Amino acid sequence: MSEIILITGGIKSGKSRRALDIALQTWRVSPETPVSFIATAEALDNEMKLRIKRHQEERLGLGFTTIEEPLELDRAIASAGRRALVDCLALWVNNIMYYKREEDFHRLLDSSISAMKDCILVTNETGLGNVPFDETTRRYNLLLAEANRRIAAVADRVEFMVSGIPLRVK
Repeated sequence: MSEIILITGGIKSGKSRRALDIALQTWRVSPETPVSFIATAEALDNEMKLRIKRHQEERLGLGFTTIEEPLELDRAIASAGRRALVDCLALWVNNIMYYKREEDFHRLLDSSISAMKDCILVTNETGLGNVPFDETTRRYNLLLAEANRRIAAVADRVEFMVSGIPLRVK
């Protein structure tokens, strides 16, 4: 039996740490029992380079096998084996827009959902702020909101992070 867990919340709310903790506790991740960590971020600027480095250091020696995949999330999940932690959907949607692949979004989302077995996914909640002024950000919010809704619908568990504290939504 598989389990899909979606962890959402604001920026810097503790989502990634929570996902790691769940994987380590529930799946007992270790160097002897590795789990695939699917990283969607790309180091396009110095801030992202530092964030990626910090996240890599958090996982060091814990037993995660990193798969770096900014676009083809479906392939990464399918090749990950039984268990995968995806960090994060927000950057995956960002990459789809950055590389002008919006026409592939629904296909990639559908096949990513179909490929999930035991999977923990990290995302940002976009529905708590103002409606953005510019059209590009509105499109981004709509795509991410759709991904969040679709994955939450199939998830066995959804948690919302507030100031490092998980709140059970589903």
